[in-house]
Amino acid sequence: MDIPTLSTERLCLRPWQQGDLQAFAALNADPDVMRHFPACMSRDDSDALAARIHAHFAEHGFGPWIVERRSDGAFLGVLGLQQVGFEAAFTPAVEIAWRLNQAFWRQGYALEAARAVLEYAFAHLCLTELVAFTVPANLPSQGLMRRLGMCHDAAAGFEHPHLPEGHPLRPHLLFRIRREQWLEARA
Repeated sequence: MDIPTLSTERLCLRPWQQGDLQAFAALNADPDVMRHFPACMSRDDSDALAARIHAHFAEHGFGPWIVERRSDGAFLGVLGLQQVGFEAAFTPAVEIAWRLNQAFWRQGYALEAARAVLEYAFAHLCLTELVAFTVPANLPSQGLMRRLGMCHDAAAGFEHPHLPEGHPLRPHLLFRIRREQWLEARA
């Protein structure tokens, strides 16, 4: 499988390596990083997620890349594209998603990496639309979605089907960006 590497001024979005599993597990075990997810992940659960990401790359040619800082090779987290893995009114769809180590929050890294992924999605994969979603309390992710030019689709909010009825994280907001919007913003 030939997974491209995406580069920005400060970052490298690269294919996964075996050595990434430990850093990924630490990311998934951090309560601050996982605040808007149902629970922190065990090492086994994190490794299983990494295996699913690898399989997603093999099947679709894209997925969440490892985000590294070019200056020192620091592991910042993961950011990329994935097929939405459940049925909803807006599926089938491709989601842009991220999870970054809190030491690298509020430094513009997520925006920089996400812009490179939008470029890849729309200019190289020729996708027509990307979605992103999060819980209403996750204001930083919503802010990033807006800075990317994504629009909140108020009519498309949904209950996440992987969470039980009544779970506080079940309600989700949906954001979208169409290829035409992205192209217009670049003009």
